[in-house]
Amino acid sequence: MTLDGTDKAILNRIQSDFPIESRPYDAVARELGLTEAVVIERVRALKQAGIIRRIGGNFVPDKVGFVSTLCAAQVPADRIDDFAAVVNRYPGVTHNYQRDNPFNVWFTFIARSREEIEQSLARIAAETGIQTILNLPATKVFKIRAQFDL
Repeated sequence: MTLDGTDKAILNRIQSDFPIESRPYDAVARELGLTEAVVIERVRALKQAGIIRRIGGNFVPDKVGFVSTLCAAQVPADRIDDFAAVVNRYPGVTHNYQRDNPFNVWFTFIARSREEIEQSLARIAAETGIQTILNLPATKVFKIRAQFDL
């Protein structure tokens, strides 16, 4: 899919400060001089093309009573997709990615307690047979605003 100026404008607008109102796409449309239907259709197409992965809120875990951790696993190259599929089934996993490193699959995990994370990581290890999973709990968060200007 090739992005045109309208797609880029929509993506730039919805990355941060998504309108919190009953018809957010109408608010975006008004700001960009488009119709709500055009914005909804473009967002749908961008999602189907895999350019938009998800639209949803991001919360600071400890502010809402949760804890977070960064995990790193050593996964044989031929098992990465299967391992990621198991990890992705856990609702506390926000995202994961592959790195060119002996610890080649990294993911973040958010849960109500460290114990819940540890239990989930033990289940992931049991189900996948991957035993080397580092659990690197957040001790201090240094959050940056990731806004990609298209």
